[in-house]
Amino acid sequence: MRAGFLRFVCVLVVVSLVAAAGNSVAEPLFDGRTFAGWEGDTTNVWRIENGEIVAGALSRRQEKNDFLCTTRRFGDFDLRLKIKLAGTEGFVNSGIQFRSERIPESHELIGYQADFGKGFDGALYDESRRNRILARPPDAVLQRISRPGEWHEYRIRAEGPRVWLWVNGVQTVDYTETEPGLPAVGVIALQIHGNAVSEVRFKDIEITELPAASGAP
Repeated sequence: MRAGFLRFVCVLVVVSLVAAAGNSVAEPLFDGRTFAGWEGDTTNVWRIENGEIVAGALSRRQEKNDFLCTTRRFGDFDLRLKIKLAGTEGFVNSGIQFRSERIPESHELIGYQADFGKGFDGALYDESRRNRILARPPDAVLQRISRPGEWHEYRIRAEGPRVWLWVNGVQTVDYTETEPGLPAVGVIALQIHGNAVSEVRFKDIEITELPAASGAP
């Protein structure tokens, strides 16, 4: 009788935990074959190769910043993807926008960017708003995480005013926003930076939507 009761209690606990988790499960943002769920210049800039989203080329200059955006907006989330960047001339750089929006009559986006490129891996930048680095890893961390021309694992977690970034499993940023009134919801976008001969690749893009202010990772 006692053993049966304990089993019943355990089942109730498991059910409660699952219910509390809600829909907090990872879902792919890219199916590896199509641009379903994304919008941008998929004629001239963005393409799909070998299950990867690609922009730019090592044979020509990317004249201006360009972004491939999700058609959905996200608030609190945990995003994971892989990124690889190569280049030969100019400012070889990329990044992942979040809580962002397209600027009308412009090729730019406004919002947070998880930066990526030499000297900027794992930094948090404010694109087209404050136009400055909000937080960045120290040089010693950059040396640990940066492997030019190789795949890097990037993780972005945003909850309320707080943002965490990781590159290759190493935390690079723990930032709390103090400026009031900034949007807490927006699109996620992949960037190729202009004024460079470069190519960027993304794959294994998945997101877990989180309950509002669910706490530290």
